[in-house]
Amino acid sequence: MVDLRAMNRQASRMLLSLGSNQGDREAHLRVALDAVSGLEGTDLRAVSHCYETEAWGKPDQPAFLNLGAEIETAMTPLELLNALKGIERALGRESADRWGPRIIDIDIILCEGLVLDTPELSVPHREFRNRAFVLYPLAEIAGEVKDPVSGSTISELAKRPEAAGRVRRTHKLDH
Repeated sequence: MVDLRAMNRQASRMLLSLGSNQGDREAHLRVALDAVSGLEGTDLRAVSHCYETEAWGKPDQPAFLNLGAEIETAMTPLELLNALKGIERALGRESADRWGPRIIDIDIILCEGLVLDTPELSVPHREFRNRAFVLYPLAEIAGEVKDPVSGSTISELAKRPEAAGRVRRTHKLDH
């Protein structure tokens, strides 16, 4: 078991997935990235291109604009989760149906080899291995990173048939 208290001020590399399918999706992603990069002790290292994807889970909604981000942060995963939820609320995200439309969604996908399973947070993210809208953007910026559970790299996971999905790379976000 990892001692999370020992991690709390040591910088860790974390991979995030961001998505929006309501309103000005690009603006929501841009504001969210700016807010993430403004978190204390956090450095935004890389941002993928945007990828337009069909909604997952509930297909009868507008397409999502997704991207991946790599950060280095001194926050623990639980501190980061709370900060990200605060950013989502500040941007107007309301509790809604699972997999329903959203102004912004920010998920912690991986944290430097950490495996964590608490009622609040699971790292690696439980569903990321089968979601093209998460894997494709992250493979672009951190394809060599290994999933500590499967041992596969993100690039390898993105090539699996289980990860297939209609994902279209669009453009780089200027932020």
